[in-house]
Amino acid sequence: MRSDEFPEHEEDSVFTPAERSAAAARSTWVSVAVNLVLSVAQIVVGVWSKSQGLIADGIHTLSDLVADFVVLFANHHSQKDADDDHPYGHQRFETAASLVLGLLLLAVGLGMLWSAASKLQNPESIATVHITALWVAGGALIAKELLFRYMLAVAKKVKSSMLVANAWHARSDAASSLVVGVGIIGNLMGYPILDPIAAALVGFMVTRMGWNFGWDALHDLMDRAVDEAEVAAIRQTLLDTPGISNVHDVRTRKMGDMIVVDAHLEVLATLSVEQGHDIAVEARARVMQRHRVLNMMTHVDPYKRPDLDHAVV
Repeated sequence: MRSDEFPEHEEDSVFTPAERSAAAARSTWVSVAVNLVLSVAQIVVGVWSKSQGLIADGIHTLSDLVADFVVLFANHHSQKDADDDHPYGHQRFETAASLVLGLLLLAVGLGMLWSAASKLQNPESIATVHITALWVAGGALIAKELLFRYMLAVAKKVKSSMLVANAWHARSDAASSLVVGVGIIGNLMGYPILDPIAAALVGFMVTRMGWNFGWDALHDLMDRAVDEAEVAAIRQTLLDTPGISNVHDVRTRKMGDMIVVDAHLEVLATLSVEQGHDIAVEARARVMQRHRVLNMMTHVDPYKRPDLDHAVV
């Protein structure tokens, strides 16, 4: 799932920046509490039970904890008002945070792969895991899956790509706990090499997810447009505005989780400048009310109906 995919475009799903900030902070603090408990439990039990997979999973959870604080930092700064240096505001702090999260995941994943590869090169050094590790891995799996579902629901509700990235980070932890659990079971059944193999699989999953989030955030920082469905919805809102005959050259670019829009509006050439301006103002107000649009620049083009070609403008 791409971090900018939000299928809902209804008017009642538009939240104020303050509401989005409060929801982001609330869900992130929940994630902080869960990840703090899990990371300590996984690493301590992993060392005690001699499970490399559980230790790797604990380090992954610890990276979640760091990611949570990155999200809180970005959420705070993205709500700052526009200033002379940032006339469109600071919403791209969220996009930058998504990029940092991606790079963090990438680094953690590569580290896991390196550690697992070292173990696999020396299979005689792999110890038998204590069964306690399996219970901890199972508990972590349930906790992370519940955390993912909660965070993703909040992210979709307020349409925050940064929160979506953090939620799927939690889902990657749930998947990694499942893989670690399978590896521990294999180790207990007499196949000790399955534990470092599980750690390697976790590392691969984390690396892949880090690459995807980092790549998406990089494109957003390069003014990537929103998806076609959202552009079509904005275009339809403009066409529904009284006085607008047609709309063309609708261009969008992401500003954090908000959108900056440029559009050309066609109005009758027989209207006065004041009338054309009033129509453009009304169209802009409608778009900003019904969509997650931060600012909209309009250009009014004259449209002359064939039956009014003789009219004097």
